[in-house]
Amino acid sequence: MGRYLLRRLAYLIPVWLGISFVAFALANLTPGDPARLMLQRDLGRQPTGEEVAIAREALGLNDAYLVRYGRWLGGAVTGDLGASYRTGEPVFGALLARFPNTFQIAVLGLLGALLIALPLGVLGAVWRNSPIDHLARVLALVGAAMPSYWVAYLLILVFAVRLQLLPVAGRGTWQHYVLPSVTLGLAASASLMRLTRSEMLEVLGQDFVRTGWSKGLGSRAVIIGHALRNALAPVLTVAGMRFAGLLGGAVIVETIFAWPGIGKFVLDSIFARDYPVIQGFVVFMGTVFLLVNLVVDLGYALLDPRIRLSGR
Repeated sequence: MGRYLLRRLAYLIPVWLGISFVAFALANLTPGDPARLMLQRDLGRQPTGEEVAIAREALGLNDAYLVRYGRWLGGAVTGDLGASYRTGEPVFGALLARFPNTFQIAVLGLLGALLIALPLGVLGAVWRNSPIDHLARVLALVGAAMPSYWVAYLLILVFAVRLQLLPVAGRGTWQHYVLPSVTLGLAASASLMRLTRSEMLEVLGQDFVRTGWSKGLGSRAVIIGHALRNALAPVLTVAGMRFAGLLGGAVIVETIFAWPGIGKFVLDSIFARDYPVIQGFVVFMGTVFLLVNLVVDLGYALLDPRIRLSGR
């Protein structure tokens, strides 16, 4: 298992370097002069051409592209992603301070999605073409078809405006977590439900499951202990990808519910053309994606020992 982990970690290094290069390149291709933006923030007025030239020289913006990338990469490796043009605070610290808020609703959303998807997917496969199977398929179709912003406004209309059971926006009590988490989880539950059902249908038709039935094993032992465990590997992979997507794609949901997470912070930075925050966000979330992939790979190896034994 240790060698398998080291191989996976070695694969992550070139991918992370590629992410950092793309993030730095995109930030440098965007319009606007970083020196001018910083001076506007500090001086409160439009800087002169001479002031901009002095600032560019001080910031090293006149150096060659690869020199600037190497200098920025050296800082990024140590957690120094620069400072925000808008607020002046360190980018890494700003992202790290807001990340737990996004992480919380993403975890709750994924847990809710799994609690919906796994039972309905398993029941739909076991009782194929039954009413519960049709219900699961309809729910999966509806969940996949509804965009997150529409779900968010619908939930606000029903539970906050009409019934007045939950708050509309902000963060404080446990009630503030409900609507953002449900909004994130519904779309994820649709894809996970369909995948669970299809994988269970495939596994239930295999020989080892029929052997379990012929030996007289109980339904729980066959369905949960044999079929579901073998069907979980692809579901685990997609769940990991969905979780990473929830972390990086919560911008709209956080904006609608005024949730003080990393997504809303980055969206405000995009409107303000705060390029250090934008490129720092790409590297930060790219790192999170890679770590989630690593955890998924390790879970895959635990579910199926053949993976680590074969060296894949």
